[in-house]
Amino acid sequence: MLGLAFTAGMVLVAPPAGAESGLDWAATWATSVQEPHALVSPAWAVEGFDNDTVRQVLRISTGGPAVRVRLSNAHSSTALKVGGATVAVAAEGAAVRRDTLRHLTFGGKRTVVVPAGGEIVTDLALLPVAPLQRLSVTLYFPTGTGKVTGHTFADATSYHAAGDHRADVAAGAFGETTQSFYYVSGVEVVDLSPRRNVVVAFGDSITEGAGSAPDANNRYPDELAERLRGRVPVVNAGIGGNRVLNDSTCFGDSAVDRFARDALGQPDVRTVILLEGINDIGFSEIDFECAVPNPRVTAADVIAGYRKLIRQARAKGVRVIGGTLMPYKGSDYYRPQGEAVRDQVNAWIRTSGEFDGVADFDRATVSPTDPDALNPAYDSGDHLHPNDAGHRAMANAVDLASL
Repeated sequence: MLGLAFTAGMVLVAPPAGAESGLDWAATWATSVQEPHALVSPAWAVEGFDNDTVRQVLRISTGGPAVRVRLSNAHSSTALKVGGATVAVAAEGAAVRRDTLRHLTFGGKRTVVVPAGGEIVTDLALLPVAPLQRLSVTLYFPTGTGKVTGHTFADATSYHAAGDHRADVAAGAFGETTQSFYYVSGVEVVDLSPRRNVVVAFGDSITEGAGSAPDANNRYPDELAERLRGRVPVVNAGIGGNRVLNDSTCFGDSAVDRFARDALGQPDVRTVILLEGINDIGFSEIDFECAVPNPRVTAADVIAGYRKLIRQARAKGVRVIGGTLMPYKGSDYYRPQGEAVRDQVNAWIRTSGEFDGVADFDRATVSPTDPDALNPAYDSGDHLHPNDAGHRAMANAVDLASL
């Protein structure tokens, strides 16, 4: 194993920097990156950082004897200088456990420049982690970053401090917060399993976790990871407002454009659960800068997009589970003609046989008295996004044997 020695699951000896590329890595946490937009993104993302530290708390799905972190500068026109980075097991708020703090390195160095449009992965960090454990990734930016590549609607608190506080154990310096991620796009663990087994939940705001309680890790992919008891990695590739067919300046590249990177590009991916299309249907009914272009779509249009994703997955030997589109009657963009399209799309998902399996999120969350509406017990209040109980019902609708 290239110099890694294991005893009772612990890493004892690290390989030289860079030599760990021969190890098998599996994604244990991910987020899909996007370009910030002033209409929806926090000021930190639009204005950037300069002599600032950002601490981001995230929950991994499976454990392992060592970790590494991915940083993305995909949506920037300028190079990104990282003046230092650490990873640790999270404590309360912005605090971390002192005994777990590790400085991250890049080719053996603690600083790195990520090219414009590029991505970088850290060296292996000797930090054994447990399934469903909360980690803190802390980044220090010594000079101006410009616009930040990140993830707008994280439903997870990130912390900001002026100056270099990457090695702080206490939370005192971190006086500001947002609910977004910045530059961090993935966490991977050394994978000791004999086969690919990573599950990618791919979709829009529902997959992303909208409607669930912030910082509670009750998104449906989190709930699915809990059902799997940390034995199978589950990563989240949802973007709020995302669509199958059209890009958005606010809500990222379309599914057909980002699928190769955000789903098929995850290390050790085996299965993708696809839940997307309701925004393609609904955005045609609203006048909003972030929704354009917003042509009216037919069921055939959405299905053609699904087929493109299925073909991409097949070419990589990855299985795709089709998620039925959930009820949305009463939401801001509900219209009867859109409901007709949803019904046609769902009928195709259930009966076409083109997916490797079906997760019937529609039937799992529908109202017992109205087939076009969410079950009130699962409604977060906007009649579109499920609450914590709804996310749990979605996770329970996934056949674990299909993964």
